[in-house]
Amino acid sequence: MGMHQYIKSLSDLENIYRCPGKFKYQEHSVASHSFKVTQIAQFLGTVEEQAGEKIDWRSLYEKALNHDYTELFIGDIKTPVKYATPTLRAMLADVEESMTENFVHKEIPAPFQAIYLERLKEGKDETLEGQILSVSDKVDLLYESFGEIQKGNPESVFTEIYEESLTTILAFKHLASVQYFLEKVLPELLNETFTNQGALQKITADLIAKA
Repeated sequence: MGMHQYIKSLSDLENIYRCPGKFKYQEHSVASHSFKVTQIAQFLGTVEEQAGEKIDWRSLYEKALNHDYTELFIGDIKTPVKYATPTLRAMLADVEESMTENFVHKEIPAPFQAIYLERLKEGKDETLEGQILSVSDKVDLLYESFGEIQKGNPESVFTEIYEESLTTILAFKHLASVQYFLEKVLPELLNETFTNQGALQKITADLIAKA
């Protein structure tokens, strides 16, 4: 038993598409999402470091790269469904953990099993790196939804996703990196030209005012 099945499975992440069942002008795979989240986390970590925080870069990169690997086992479940009830979320987490453990014990060589059990566990925790991951995940989701809004996608779900993503980001406004995003990045996004620009700007301003 080598690492063949694990390496092979990385290509399978390219075939799992996010936000299934909705019309989209641009599809985003779990593989591309993981790459983008890692790049965003790298930037947000840099902002935190320049603000005087100490970043465990190895932990941050591992959390970001691996945060959605377990979707190989259960697919991409929409956030409103995943978090519909604490019971359902706990059940899904148990399924993910069980299937991940089974995969690691079956396909990962024994010397690396403990390492991969740690790498593939839930990365969104109370550590600074875990908080950066939570923000980075939602920043990419916000950009995915914005891309559909900008292209004129009539599905209202993308405005809802934008609102949910920004609400989660605002929950971490104590972070210097989130303040940078809100003050420097988000205004540039909202200054892009797109239909219903004024409506999205108002939604954004209202959410920030409530936070």
